[in-house]
Amino acid sequence: MAGLTVVGLGPGGADLVLPAARQALEAARRRFVRTARHPAVEELRAEGVEFEAFDRIYEQASDLDAVYPAIVAELLAATEAGDGVVYAVPGSPVVAERTVVLLREALGDELVVVPGVSFADLAWTRLGIDPLGGARVVDARAFAIDAANACGPLLIAQCDTPMLVSDVKLSLLDVLDAGHEVVVLAHLGLSTERVARLPLEDLDRGSFVPDHLTSVFVDTGGIAIAPEFARLVALTERLRGPGGCPWDAKQTHHSLARHLLEEAYEVVEAIEGLPSAAPGDDLDAIEPGAYEALEDELGDLLFQAVIHSVLAAEAGAFTIADVLRGIHDKLVRRHPHVFGDVELDTADDVVRNWEQIKRGEKTAAAGHGEIDPAPPVSLVAGIATTLPGLLYLPKVFRKATAIGLDLGAGALAELETEVAALAGSGGDVGAVIAAAAAVAWSRDVDPEAALRAAAERRRDWFVRMEQIAAERGVDLAAADPVVATELWDLARGADPA
Repeated sequence: MAGLTVVGLGPGGADLVLPAARQALEAARRRFVRTARHPAVEELRAEGVEFEAFDRIYEQASDLDAVYPAIVAELLAATEAGDGVVYAVPGSPVVAERTVVLLREALGDELVVVPGVSFADLAWTRLGIDPLGGARVVDARAFAIDAANACGPLLIAQCDTPMLVSDVKLSLLDVLDAGHEVVVLAHLGLSTERVARLPLEDLDRGSFVPDHLTSVFVDTGGIAIAPEFARLVALTERLRGPGGCPWDAKQTHHSLARHLLEEAYEVVEAIEGLPSAAPGDDLDAIEPGAYEALEDELGDLLFQAVIHSVLAAEAGAFTIADVLRGIHDKLVRRHPHVFGDVELDTADDVVRNWEQIKRGEKTAAAGHGEIDPAPPVSLVAGIATTLPGLLYLPKVFRKATAIGLDLGAGALAELETEVAALAGSGGDVGAVIAAAAAVAWSRDVDPEAALRAAAERRRDWFVRMEQIAAERGVDLAAADPVVATELWDLARGADPA
């Protein structure tokens, strides 16, 4: 036998290994198993069927997403060496088996797959459920994504750690009652098999300790699990997590600040592109597609709120749930004319009352956040013209970089030239600022953030100047400009930056 054959070991002992899989294992020159942590492996070894296990890769890898490609690489190398290789996996090779997916991508039809009994086959048997009736299998490790908008019978696989089980429980409690029945299925097909029915609130309590042979079943009826917002949060966590996106993983609140501003301005531009409509107008009469750009840009802006919340959750500060509760409660507080007994007749009355409530909140606190467009004529045509200059310029620089043009090259010399021109008889202030922004770009500095930091320093100098004036009994409002300048220089001298 040559090439690579994948066989399923079934969900339990060697008695659940199908005859065709046994035959392939016995005929193999070299046998691999994804993990030796499977009851059938020990029983087969007792019968003289030896395996090379990949558990060492699990132990050495930084995360699960690195494990599967490493296993596949070793299997492909063994296959190329001319050995007749059989690779055994728990359960069925075609159910929740990432390594087999990767092997199919690499070998195509050359890969031979021998079926196996899946854990789901035993689970449906124990539950008395025909999966053709609409039952689904979802992954506990990506529950909020895999189960998004799903309802009815759900078999939740790979509930192998207490933390995963708790996460699943919390997601279910968002839409189901605490007493809703769930079924724990553990060690199916073994002497230690356990099938237990219990209320959802007890899923992560008591003596139940989940392991790699544990799954959970729930029938939600017509109630959908993991609504769209939870799905977006889960996706954001995935992008930030191990094996996710390198760009998302390296972001901080500060590095994302300019992106938040950009997205906000792009929302404004989309709003300005809407047809004029007054309250009470028939929105159905608006041209179809008029709101597409706004829908797209609001999604980008919403992602900024979500990723900032995920960053805060990683720091142990707050979660997106805290943000949602906070804005809900704030809106209730600031609409006493809706949720209380305050009477306000006009929009102006509402605004004035809002500001009063807001001022009171701050005082109390002191006492103790794609639609495919037509191809643009120019690369820069898609840049929002409503952006402030220091957000606009980096976008132009990035567009230039896309065609191999580095507008940051020679930026310092250009800045010196523009400053010299400004000091002489001519010069252009805008050109000086643009050249300074190009210098920032060439040094991987966000010009908007740099200017904001410089503005903050000057604000601090102003406060310090006021303090010095107070100490000297100087009334700044009535002071001579020469005196004010001296005080300003003193304030700046304490902070040479």
